[in-house]
Amino acid sequence: MNRALPDVRLRVPTHEDAFAWHRIFDDPDVMEFHGGRAAELSVYEELTTRQRRHDAELGFCLWTVLDESGQVIGFTGAQPWERSWGPAGEIEIGWRLGREHWGKGYVTAAAQRTLERMREVGVPGVVAMVDARNSRSIAVTQRLGMRLAETFTTPASQRAGHCYRLDLRAVDAP
Repeated sequence: MNRALPDVRLRVPTHEDAFAWHRIFDDPDVMEFHGGRAAELSVYEELTTRQRRHDAELGFCLWTVLDESGQVIGFTGAQPWERSWGPAGEIEIGWRLGREHWGKGYVTAAAQRTLERMREVGVPGVVAMVDARNSRSIAVTQRLGMRLAETFTTPASQRAGHCYRLDLRAVDAP
């Protein structure tokens, strides 16, 4: 099945988006692979502030995703991997949407836009770190043309994870 992807818009997160993200992600299904519950509002306030800084300094960030009506539905974008384990020093692409927006192509559309922007600013490649049980995100990595590069165990949760990679310099990149 090859359906048209929805029209999405990405924007640098505003301070108000911290409140929207906090509300949207306050859902156990959304947070199943991210600690089980939404973080405190202050975490999202710090996250949106950091993403504004990333955009200004790097030309990319975790952007707020808006649907066709202009409603905030989550985030998709990229940021440096800042943990001491995993792909240290690399750029991670990621996404998270409100539950009611799953299965409609929003993440794939927004992630494709993210990859276009990453190429424009000269990022040579990206990784996606995905919980090995997260079949929805694994499917997105496959639609993006990413390949499983390694498996790992996350230090905090001791869960199996996957590191997917995509070379953005490739001529036949999606």
